[in-house]
Amino acid sequence: MQAPTLRDVYEAKKTIAPYLARTPLHYSAGLSEVLQAQVYLKHDEYLPLGAFKARGGINLLAHLSPEERAQGVITASTGNHGQSIAYACRLFGVRALITLPEKANPLKVAALRSLGAELIFHGANFDQAKAHCERLAVEEGYRYVHPANEPLLIAGVATQTLEVIEDLPEVEAIFVPLGGGSGVSGACIVAKALDPRIRVVAVQSEAAPAGYLSWKRGELVEAKMETFAEGVATGAGYELPQSILRQHLDDFVLVSDDQIRYAIGLLVEKAHTLAEAAGAAALAGALKCGEALRGKKVSIAVSGANITLEQLVEAMKVYRGW
Repeated sequence: MQAPTLRDVYEAKKTIAPYLARTPLHYSAGLSEVLQAQVYLKHDEYLPLGAFKARGGINLLAHLSPEERAQGVITASTGNHGQSIAYACRLFGVRALITLPEKANPLKVAALRSLGAELIFHGANFDQAKAHCERLAVEEGYRYVHPANEPLLIAGVATQTLEVIEDLPEVEAIFVPLGGGSGVSGACIVAKALDPRIRVVAVQSEAAPAGYLSWKRGELVEAKMETFAEGVATGAGYELPQSILRQHLDDFVLVSDDQIRYAIGLLVEKAHTLAEAAGAAALAGALKCGEALRGKKVSIAVSGANITLEQLVEAMKVYRGW
């Protein structure tokens, strides 16, 4: 696997443009007051699927050969990655099969069905669903799409950071949540190519720290996966993103699940923004950094809005101290 370059990201931008509108980067007065910094939110929850992953799915499907499209595409997901592949498959007329954990987010399951994907439920968590997906790909001959070890996916989602820097060239720090690592590795590729002074910070739940541990130790690590934030709930580090992170990532912050819940509530009250758990994780990381961000221009990714009512209620309980 070859890591994508900045040129690949610009190519992805052209590929995606006919299908996805550019998302806004909005200054948040409320969050700026809280963090004592100039805080901008990158609103990828505005995308049609309510998540940033749509960028990668379109870029990958657009580049598949006719033979690969004829095979049909299979992938594993907790929801948002699967939606991105299903959405792109519908655009390009390709059969989409998605394996999910048996208790996957019902909002994301409904969205996948509405996109015409064939759903396969297997296992208690993402890694079990992924292992089943990989077996099916071999047995049935589908084109398997890895959730992170795909250069075209990374180049596609990296367009998020490209838009941030185009809109705010003087940005000093970019916070991005990490699950498999496509979003953060894409941010590293773009930021370090355009302005190496920009700090890229990854944020992950301490209840599913495989990505953090893999980065910290310099080798792929498996770890517990007990977070409620399904979008960052992976049990192992992945080769391609981790190779990029080891070279370019500036910092990595672990946050508790309750800190993520608090960030969900803070986004609602201070920025009138609805985010799912993974979508609010970047803000939780910025809050934990606190004093280090004072006076700086900071971009925080709001990477998804697919939250259930039950999750929102629990988040507001934490935020309000109920």
